[in-house]
Amino acid sequence: MTQRLNYFQASPNAFKPMMEMEKYIASCYKTKKTLDHKLIELVKIRVSQINGCAYCIDMHTKDARAFSEDEQRIFALSAWREAPFYTDQERAALEWAEVNTLISTLKVTDDLFDRMKTFFTDEQLVDLTMVVTQINAWNRIALSFKPEVGSYTPGDFDV
Repeated sequence: MTQRLNYFQASPNAFKPMMEMEKYIASCYKTKKTLDHKLIELVKIRVSQINGCAYCIDMHTKDARAFSEDEQRIFALSAWREAPFYTDQERAALEWAEVNTLISTLKVTDDLFDRMKTFFTDEQLVDLTMVVTQINAWNRIALSFKPEVGSYTPGDFDV
């Protein structure tokens, strides 16, 4: 499929805040150590699966593999509730990601929030929510402008 529009070239200033958020998210595993990089990639893949964004699934699957994520965990991600490959913390993060992605039909209940607090500090929960918010935004951009699926190489957008 041919890319509809090179959005980075069409409006570079529009993407400066997006790239600043990517730097912040990278700091969550590089310097702040609030979130594990593999967890971030699993969340990005799962949200992209829900939204049907092939470009982002391709990108974050490649990134996860580049960071030595087990392929079995990537393959089973769409059925994470039934698969035994995820920790309780990862399961909580995936549920949080799903609920916040499908926010118009699912709700962040007090029960879910309380469960999240057993696995994440306040800072971690905010950071995780920013990851979910950011990948949802990227999904919508990619679905609108159709970048070429398969064209991404890990490191293309290092921040």
